[in-house]
Amino acid sequence: MIRDRRHAAASLAVAFMLATSCLAIAGDPQKRELEPYALLFGTLYGPDQRPAYGVKIKIRRADQKKAKWELYSNHQGEFAQRVPAGKADYIITADVKGNPKPELTVHVDNDERKDFVLHMKGSEKHSN
Repeated sequence: MIRDRRHAAASLAVAFMLATSCLAIAGDPQKRELEPYALLFGTLYGPDQRPAYGVKIKIRRADQKKAKWELYSNHQGEFAQRVPAGKADYIITADVKGNPKPELTVHVDNDERKDFVLHMKGSEKHSN
């Protein structure tokens, strides 16, 4: 009976170590950082041709209807988002009141950085 308990305890310990090592590999942030990505780097300018701060930016793949990423422009009007490497078109939209909303399509071929500029027109206002 003691031998069975030791065997069960040893089996349980091995199973626990295997489970934790698998979780550690799956959740390892360094491993995720090694995956290739493209970087979309944009600058948003207001109607006065100055950087627009605090504007919500929505990014989606051109073949999808809903935005997958939402972020805000910083004090310099800049924003950046990592997207999966590979050929794809992305639609970048500034979420401001007024129509049409500033929108731009950016094409990505692989793991690269794409720099672009969005301009708001005179009648558009921040939605914040």
